Amino acid sequence: MSITILKRSSHGMQSVKLRSRYLYSFGMFLVVLPLIAAYWGYNYALSSKKIIVVQAETINQWQQELQNQKQEIDNAKLASEQKLNAMTARLAMLQAHVRRLDVAGERILSISGIDAKEFNFKQSPALGGPNSQGTKNLNINKAKSSLSINDSFANVELLLESREQQMMVLESLLMDKHMGVERFISGRPTRAGWLSSFYGKRIDPFNGKPAWHGGIDFAGTEGDFVYSTAAGVVTWVGNRSGYGLLIEISHGDGLVTRYGHNKSAQVKAGDVVSKGQAISTMGNSGRSTGAHVHYEILINGRAKDPLKYVNRKAKKS
Repeated sequence: MSITILKRSSHGMQSVKLRSRYLYSFGMFLVVLPLIAAYWGYNYALSSKKIIVVQAETINQWQQELQNQKQEIDNAKLASEQKLNAMTARLAMLQAHVRRLDVAGERILSISGIDAKEFNFKQSPALGGPNSQGTKNLNINKAKSSLSINDSFANVELLLESREQQMMVLESLLMDKHMGVERFISGRPTRAGWLSSFYGKRIDPFNGKPAWHGGIDFAGTEGDFVYSTAAGVVTWVGNRSGYGLLIEISHGDGLVTRYGHNKSAQVKAGDVVSKGQAISTMGNSGRSTGAHVHYEILINGRAKDPLKYVNRKAKKS
């Protein structure tokens, strides 16, 4: 195959014939030229670092890294959920503890006789104070509707602290009230026996002459228990002239009780005794004509008639 090209010139029409082998070579040149240009451009881009060759191994590494990061995110999410669940359970337990304290406080108030208005266990503590510098006033109603778990913990801690303070004050009041009852001198120092001698002037049983008797005597059976008529601290256990084996108890505010002519002591100096506690056994020691207990009451060192204390009713707790 050949192609004839006509060309006008001064010499007339001229013709040029292109053989098929030339046409084939020209076509191949047109096909190869773009490939050569692309290859040259690619190499130029590589040499100028405008194209990055990503190998299959690198892609696999990236994919593995993405999987690892996704797993870490899932693990962190699971741990956060578990921690949140644990915190929620802890919060519920603390709230239940507060409710138990409230019920216990109300129960104590109902049986103690203390004015419940001072200890309202159903009401949140009333607090206040100026804002810190740089803080803005908060809408409390809006804040309550969007409490976070940390806010809830803070509220429960505040309630616990308030209840703890209330319980401490209530305990102190109950202790004072209980000690007031315990320290209230009343009743007999014996469970059996009879009143054998009164307070004041009497005939001395040894010489038959008038004499002053600074207490009262309860006769009974040797070995019977003798009891403290009020709570206090034992300040004397031992023999004393005329008293025989004497036990002396201080009840505070200058009040002292004495128990004489004992056979044996059940307490020692420094012991704290409660009201109605056995402190000795009845005896016939000292200046005595038979088994009995000599009972005295002193206020600031001066003897008082114990009979009015014996006959008065004990305080109720």
